[in-house]
Amino acid sequence: MAERSVSRWTLIWCLMLASWDSIANSLKQQPIAQYARKPNLIFILTDDQDLHMDSLSYMPLLKQHVGDRGYPKFVSQGFNDAYLPIWLQEAGYDTYYVGKLFNAQSTSNYNKPHAAGWTGSDFLLDPYTYEYYNATFQRNKDPPTSYQGEYSTDVMAQKAFGFLNDAIEADRPFFLTIAPTAPHSNVHFNNNTAEQSMPRPAPRHRSLFQDTRVPRTPNFNPDVSSGASWILTLAKQNQSNLDYNDEWYRNRLRALQAVDEMIGGVVDHLEQADMLENTYLFFSTDNGYSIGQHRRQPGKQCAFEEDINIPLIIRGPGVPEGHLTEIVTSHIDLAPTFLSLAGVADAQIAQYKLDGSVIPFHLLDSLHSEQAWPQEHVNVEMWGIIMSEGEHGFVLYPNHTYKALRVIGDGYDLLYTVWCSNEHELYDMTKDPWQMDNIYVERTRSYNLAMPAAGFSDRPSSATSLATTEQILSSINVTTTISYLLSRLDALLLVLKTCQVDECRYPWSALHPAGSVHSLRDALDSRFDEFYRTRPKVQYDRCERGYFPASEGAMWDGSMSFRSMEHEVWIDPR
Repeated sequence: MAERSVSRWTLIWCLMLASWDSIANSLKQQPIAQYARKPNLIFILTDDQDLHMDSLSYMPLLKQHVGDRGYPKFVSQGFNDAYLPIWLQEAGYDTYYVGKLFNAQSTSNYNKPHAAGWTGSDFLLDPYTYEYYNATFQRNKDPPTSYQGEYSTDVMAQKAFGFLNDAIEADRPFFLTIAPTAPHSNVHFNNNTAEQSMPRPAPRHRSLFQDTRVPRTPNFNPDVSSGASWILTLAKQNQSNLDYNDEWYRNRLRALQAVDEMIGGVVDHLEQADMLENTYLFFSTDNGYSIGQHRRQPGKQCAFEEDINIPLIIRGPGVPEGHLTEIVTSHIDLAPTFLSLAGVADAQIAQYKLDGSVIPFHLLDSLHSEQAWPQEHVNVEMWGIIMSEGEHGFVLYPNHTYKALRVIGDGYDLLYTVWCSNEHELYDMTKDPWQMDNIYVERTRSYNLAMPAAGFSDRPSSATSLATTEQILSSINVTTTISYLLSRLDALLLVLKTCQVDECRYPWSALHPAGSVHSLRDALDSRFDEFYRTRPKVQYDRCERGYFPASEGAMWDGSMSFRSMEHEVWIDPR
């Protein structure tokens, strides 16, 4: 939408949770020649902010200026000694953090040990992280401080401005993350019980948006139930339920206003210090959110587009102005992108064994006219139970374990989900963007991969550039069946569910080591039908409340790949 692309900012629709590698040497981030020192990096990360309910349209300053149990698990696995801020410090950066770093980083464990790698930090601590008027912060090595009665986002803004002033005075390149909890629901813990309520705005914003409602999209509170598992059983919401949820939505927008003001303050500080033009600002959120879509109460944690498709907005040197793109990327791409901007060599980044890739946003304009961005897939997964929010949503839904796959490429846009109940969903989002028509059951139905439909014009016209002399016969239109399509999606998801590093970036190369398959379109070549037909399917032995590999069916290993000889003749490894 035109109103979301803002001067001097680039907006990327960011999908979670997997990615491909950096494109090629030709797309490597270029140094910023006009500045003698490295650029500064600022990352602003909200909590549970939607894209598909249009929350960005209610943040005018953002538009104006930028167009397993949390912390203990993190420490126990050794990541406190090897993660992004430490690597940035090694690259010569001062590092600062304000806000929520981890769930379960609490008043009882914040110093067991302290989070490493920060020049300055002021963390929100559980059990008060999500209390808008009763937050507890913990600065550097100091004991926690309660801010009861003060508005959390406003407190955080002043702390962020303080660190920004420290960074400016130090006169070294810096990395600053600001992570407010808005527009997350307010959560109060009482005797080990979490009491959730609507997000709470600052007093000055409480009367805003009185007539605003959740957008009534085709999947909003539909007459016929949709989805799978417990979602398929949801009742249609009555008017009192809808009115309540509209007020929940309004309070989310109101809670975001203080965040928007904080963004304006950050930009003002940078302008006054003459640093804005040598600073990259990134804005995103941790996940999306749903209110009423598919009859759901307020919440998240599903594979639907409202939950996983989120904004990533970037401003900085070399970033094309006012550009909106739909290239597929995800949060695991941010760390390598930050490191690349900080001047860390590719060889050094490779040693960190990250699953993500450097986002080539300097060349977004040329990507759509000359180059191809090979990333087309996102892996989404969830384990356990789910509880919706709000007075109509305090219901625990078990068996909320699934693995899902979003694939977006030349003429296709798909969501494929496998539930622990072994229910399946398949949505063709070129025809069904609201994910209302589950075509999984129509196995013999023909499926056509045509040229990109309306709304896909920003995507490259060719998703691949084959590296081998033998070309896959990918015509402009490829006709197959749902069954053949599913065999490829299952194999791709099988690789991604346990992938590491290169397999996460290049899953088609894991399946086809010879290198002649780079996309779903390539994989649909009929010569591979028998290979994909005989690959193990993604399935579950039973539903669990956590990640138990023994319950998750077949696991990928290299012996399952297409054994390559001359002309890609398949030899069954069995």
